Amino acid sequence: MENNAYETIEDSETNGGISRPVENGTRKRYLTDSTESQDVSEVSIVPERVRMKKNVGLISGTSLIVGTIIGSGIFISPKSVLDRTGSVGLSLVVWVASGFLALLGSLSYAELGTVIRKSGGEYVYIKEALGDIPAFLFAWTSVMVVRTSSMAIICLTFGEYMATFFPYCGSPVIPMKIVAALAIVSLGVINSYSTTLAGRTQVFFTAVKLLALVVIVVGGIVKLIQGNTSQFENSFDGTTTSPSSIALAFYNALWAYDGWNNLNYVTEEIKNPAKNLPRANVLGVMITTIIYLLVNISYLTVMTSTELLNSSAVAVTWGDRVLGGAAALMPIAVLFSTFGAANGTLFGGGRVVYVAGREGHLPEMLSYVHCKYYTPFPSVIFTIVISLIMIIPGNIGSLVDFFSFSAWLFYGLTVTCLIIFRFTKKDVERPIKVPIVIPILFVLIAIYLVIGPIIEDPQIELLYAFLFIIGGLLFYFPFVYFKLKIKGFEGLTTGVQLLCEVVPSPYEPEN
Repeated sequence: MENNAYETIEDSETNGGISRPVENGTRKRYLTDSTESQDVSEVSIVPERVRMKKNVGLISGTSLIVGTIIGSGIFISPKSVLDRTGSVGLSLVVWVASGFLALLGSLSYAELGTVIRKSGGEYVYIKEALGDIPAFLFAWTSVMVVRTSSMAIICLTFGEYMATFFPYCGSPVIPMKIVAALAIVSLGVINSYSTTLAGRTQVFFTAVKLLALVVIVVGGIVKLIQGNTSQFENSFDGTTTSPSSIALAFYNALWAYDGWNNLNYVTEEIKNPAKNLPRANVLGVMITTIIYLLVNISYLTVMTSTELLNSSAVAVTWGDRVLGGAAALMPIAVLFSTFGAANGTLFGGGRVVYVAGREGHLPEMLSYVHCKYYTPFPSVIFTIVISLIMIIPGNIGSLVDFFSFSAWLFYGLTVTCLIIFRFTKKDVERPIKVPIVIPILFVLIAIYLVIGPIIEDPQIELLYAFLFIIGGLLFYFPFVYFKLKIKGFEGLTTGVQLLCEVVPSPYEPEN
């Protein structure tokens, strides 16, 4: 018995069948004559390629970006940004500048996604431009830290707001983590069952969270009209001059913008990616930037900067003061927002595991696709298992700093690949070609964000992050470079195929 795909023997009367693995990466269907019984050896074979479907259009793609960006960040980051900048004026500048930086990144990624039309985002670009080792280190870091810690942060915030509805004697940490775990498992079920369902879930939760943020924006406009502008007078008083503090303020704001790159993880599932990828990228970031600026202004029309810093849940405090009896809507809005963001993070993050497995940098079975639902079932399951582990010690503050350092190291490296491709892939068709100054400026800012905090105020967490990234080499050389085989692993792969009904899905370039 071979072990790479599914072969189905169909019975013409019962339409039933049995499945067994074969090696060609296709699902084979045996067709029998409807009028007379035939032996299996006499039937014809029709191969059917198993691959994920193109279900992501402009609306669902924009929803994926907006819905992933707008998660827990806008509800937990404003106080951290204000605290580290020292003034209302600089905090608003940081929010706008972070949106501008995300826009530069999304423009650069739009070109990258049309030059190399593979799913996997940063992984495939780094592998093409810089080789196997940097690509593996990205996959290692993304799979084990970046995407999974992002899922953990978002779902812990979900659990924190959910706990406000249920009084609990003692520490709320345990029930918060239980709720976070249930949210992760629920998202795993959705993304394993149907890509279309995951996309529709994203559109729905994006619409709900945008409605909630529009309420906050309108409330802020009303308060401004009423003359609540005291926080914007002498707004730069107390501004910090520390490059490290400013960089950390950007970390927190950019955490709220994270997700601007998510559509590049599913390039192979986008309808007409040459048009829809750049349009959705730019549209999603611009919508988010405008909303974030207006929401922060709204917070400051209702609270003083001191009150905002002392608030444990900024959106809830805003709701208590503006909505009165309807204030309970705000925690509900946060729940919808965070759940939708976690769905987008899993949707994109699972594809990194899927592509890395397909390229041989992770176990091949993680690249298999469900032969009935056409979803990357093993990669989704693997991602949620690691995310569940991350919530056990989960401290949101330390996770954000750890996440941001690792993420921006690879964001800068990825956009560097775009500059390299301008020389190594001159003749490749580019439906969108950004001015070269955009990727150069992005890379310079990314370098500052990575080394700024280290130079002025070294933190042990950043050293841990760096050592963790380099530590991936301990797995690369024996298992990828020297292709060391673990005894019994092939049998495990066969068992996973039979249990999960998954098959390989080799990459097929578009015509």
